[in-house]
Amino acid sequence: MAVRDNPYSAFNFLVKLGDGGGEDQIAGGFSDFSGAGNTIKYAEYRNGNDRQNHVRKVANVNSTEDVTLKRGIVGDLRLFEWIRQTRAGNFQPRTVTVTLLDEARNRVCEWVLQQAQPTKWVGPTLAAKGGTDLAMEELHLVAESIDFRSL
Repeated sequence: MAVRDNPYSAFNFLVKLGDGGGEDQIAGGFSDFSGAGNTIKYAEYRNGNDRQNHVRKVANVNSTEDVTLKRGIVGDLRLFEWIRQTRAGNFQPRTVTVTLLDEARNRVCEWVLQQAQPTKWVGPTLAAKGGTDLAMEELHLVAESIDFRSL
């Protein structure tokens, strides 16, 4: 990733939900990707003979935050089918890759979720008012780890 004065825009990205054991890769025009993060937990430790009266912080386990993907409903049922298969006990963890693009659509960096699985699907809110809102679906994913790569 090149160092630059202005930050990259957040509206130009690609999402790929890698194969889940023989399933087709799902790539789509998602409008939102949010929640990516990692938390490291620390244990407090102090030797009984330490001269300093404070504890040390020792890195312990880490956990990956749940992520949310949103997109307009386009008739592609593969996301919901993934949820259906998971509900039925047919677990299909996937590698999810989110690639940030620059203004010229060159790849800049990627977030890679390993062993991602669906945890929640939310359908659209339908309301007969002004008629300007889009029918959106939302997919929440859990993952075992997240990595960040500069390209």
